[in-house]
Amino acid sequence: MMREWLPRVTVATVVEKNGKFLMVEEDIYGQRILNQPAGHLEPGETLVDAAVRETKEETGWQVCIDHLIEFSQWTSPNSRNHYLRSCFAGTALHFDPDQRLDEGIICAQWMTREEVAENADRLRSPLVLHHIDLHISGKQTSTDVFSYYD
Repeated sequence: MMREWLPRVTVATVVEKNGKFLMVEEDIYGQRILNQPAGHLEPGETLVDAAVRETKEETGWQVCIDHLIEFSQWTSPNSRNHYLRSCFAGTALHFDPDQRLDEGIICAQWMTREEVAENADRLRSPLVLHHIDLHISGKQTSTDVFSYYD
């Protein structure tokens, strides 16, 4: 019997400041993995709200979302899970040093594009560097492309 196929709806935020990108180092099954601040959409949230929340929970940074970089589909070769990922560009507004980071998060750090590329074998998915590169190239879509009708 086949299991029910359900894509996972996720968000990610590319935050650039002084030529560096806000990255999250996390422990995934004992491996230190790098990702943008990212996570799953929760009930009652818009995608933009989820991106702001996940960034705060994983890094301590309050951000405003500037635009959508890309809406992506990707299937993990490890889990075979299919992801629908909305990746946004955000601006860092304020850092809260008292913010308790999500479970599994080792730390948040600022890295150059080259530093991220040098750690390609540790990236959570190929979309991490791909979305940084799209951001650098200037790809953007207004967030008004999304509608919320609840």
